Amino acid sequence: MKPSETGRLYDVIASWWDAQQNVSTAGLTFIRRAIHLSANRRKALDVGCGSGGRVITALIDAGYQVVGLDVSAQMLRLARSRHPDSHFIHADICEWLPLEQYDIIIAWDSIFHAPYTEQRRVVGKLGDALAPGGAILFTAGGVDGEITGEMCGRNFYYSSLVEEEYLKILKESGCKCILLERDQHPEEHLVVIGVKA
Repeated sequence: MKPSETGRLYDVIASWWDAQQNVSTAGLTFIRRAIHLSANRRKALDVGCGSGGRVITALIDAGYQVVGLDVSAQMLRLARSRHPDSHFIHADICEWLPLEQYDIIIAWDSIFHAPYTEQRRVVGKLGDALAPGGAILFTAGGVDGEITGEMCGRNFYYSSLVEEEYLKILKESGCKCILLERDQHPEEHLVVIGVKA
C-alpha cells in the first residue's frame, strides 16, 4: 500500500482517531525520556503527527518549536486547529526531504506504515536529520516483514525490519542506541531511542 493510500484511510477515520488520542497516554513515558536525553530544546519534528495530540503537546510543554509531518490532510487540519503556532507539512515521509536539523525527532507509531522497501532509507533519513546531541524515538513492528491490520473496518498496511537492522541504521547515522524495548508484549511492538554524538 502506498503511503498516500494510508493517508486517505486516516482521512476517513480522523475524527474517531482524534477522540481516541485525546484520552491516550501511550508512549508518553518514552517521549519524556527522549526529551530528557535531548541536549537542546529548540526544534522538534513529529513524524506522523496525526491530529496533534499528546506528542506535540509534550514537545511544546518542553519548550520546543514543533514541526509536524503527516500524510493525512484531515489529521493535519485537526492538528493545525489544536496548535496554531506550530508548523505542519502534508507529505509522505518516504518522499519528504528535511531542510534543517532537529534537536528531537519523534515517530511514534507512524513509520511502520512506510513500505518495507523504504524502511531503511526512512530511518536513515531521520537519523541524518538529527542535530548533534539530539534524540530520536521511533517505534517499529519488531519483526521482519509486512502485515495488514484492521482499524475501524479498514485494512492498514504495516512493515518492519528486525531490531538488529534498525540498530545498524542508527549507528550509520552517528546515533547510539540508548533504549530498545518491547513494550506491548505479547504484541510485537518495538520502541527505540537513540542519541546523536
